[in-house]
Amino acid sequence: MNSEEEFYDAETGLESDDSYEVSFKDVPATDAKHLGRRRKTLPSEMISRNNFSLWSILKKCIGMELSKIAMPVEFNEPLSFLQRISEYMEHTHLIHKACTLSDSVDRLQVVAAFAVSAVASQWERTGKPFNPLLGETYELVREDEGYRLISEQVSHHPPVSAFHAQSLKHEFEFHGSIYPKLKFWGKSVEAEPKGTMTLELLKHKDVFTWTNPVCCVHNIILGKLWLEQYGVVEIVNHSTGDKCVLNFKSCGMFGKELHKVEGYIQDVSKKKRCVIYGKWTECIYSVDPKVYEAYRKSGGDPKKTKQEHSSAGQDADEIPEVQETVTVIPGSVLLWRIKQRPSHSAQMYNFTSFAMTLNELESGMERLVAPTDSRLRPDIRAMENGDIDAASREKERLEEKQRAVRRERSKSEWSTRWFQLGTNPHTEAEDWLYTGGYFDRNYRECPNIY
Repeated sequence: MNSEEEFYDAETGLESDDSYEVSFKDVPATDAKHLGRRRKTLPSEMISRNNFSLWSILKKCIGMELSKIAMPVEFNEPLSFLQRISEYMEHTHLIHKACTLSDSVDRLQVVAAFAVSAVASQWERTGKPFNPLLGETYELVREDEGYRLISEQVSHHPPVSAFHAQSLKHEFEFHGSIYPKLKFWGKSVEAEPKGTMTLELLKHKDVFTWTNPVCCVHNIILGKLWLEQYGVVEIVNHSTGDKCVLNFKSCGMFGKELHKVEGYIQDVSKKKRCVIYGKWTECIYSVDPKVYEAYRKSGGDPKKTKQEHSSAGQDADEIPEVQETVTVIPGSVLLWRIKQRPSHSAQMYNFTSFAMTLNELESGMERLVAPTDSRLRPDIRAMENGDIDAASREKERLEEKQRAVRRERSKSEWSTRWFQLGTNPHTEAEDWLYTGGYFDRNYRECPNIY
């Protein structure tokens, strides 16, 4: 097994309590016929992990960055990390909604909801995606939802995945590059998704940037796996100076803060314009700061427990019970509500309905997508079909092929195909930027990575 494999693995003109729906009246007829026909299940149920122990692999890695730790395929889910990134787009209707709003603070509220929704699919997803091969790509075209996305694995050491999504009607662009940095802390694995998300609303000339929260998977050694997300996420509108600060709370000793998100939006003069609250696993609301403070002072806000992780002396981190669903403060506006997962999700790696469609290889698609597309990876395809032995063999074959190619080009630099390392003009930080041309469908220079 490859010793160099990375292990990594999330009212003001707004709607009051209804999800925004994209109009389908302008959808091409061929795509309109396809609506509702995407698959609703995987070819095979999730394989059992009962006979495998992560402890035998990770016991020597406490405090280390998990950049060269070999993991058995049994702990994967049948998606590439590039496909996992595309799940940011599940709630694209929020971007469309933001594009329709005239007030900058209203737009920032909805963008904040989008930033939260982008990590919601990670809930209960404790399997790790397959590590993309260098040069691997993934495209996602959703004409019914008005966008297309291309992603590419642009670096192997360190692992960096770049993506670029754009509106089919030139309303927005959403892009970023992610370097997932993981550490093992004895009973848990902490994943810090280094990299900046950039969302541009072209009509309003708004540019928003933010980073995602830290994701932590508990009970790696003993007990049932569970995860939480925590950290401060700051969303900045570089065009107006408005800023949203969101606190993804750690669960606390008794789990009372589990999944909670609280924050606020301030304008360029640093005046607090609204309070954001909810849970990243359920819904996000906005309310006037004065209403929020009055509600809190009236006793509506329960006393907070000290935020700290469970005692290290326990054999396993106890799964906190969900205390309650979000208590809605009167006068609040619903910004986002999570979509219900299918009833068979637990047997399908806890996939959402959206995730269930990402590796679907429709008839004729293999002739349309680039030969480096994740859908064409034989190890992921075998795992999706329930053939774990074939998945393991193919995974090792692809890794050995990648090592051999790397040895062959030891004296030359790897050249990315669709992205180029540059500077994000809004953050002035190093970033991988899309150079264009993928959807021209000229793939003759794509490498043979499978």
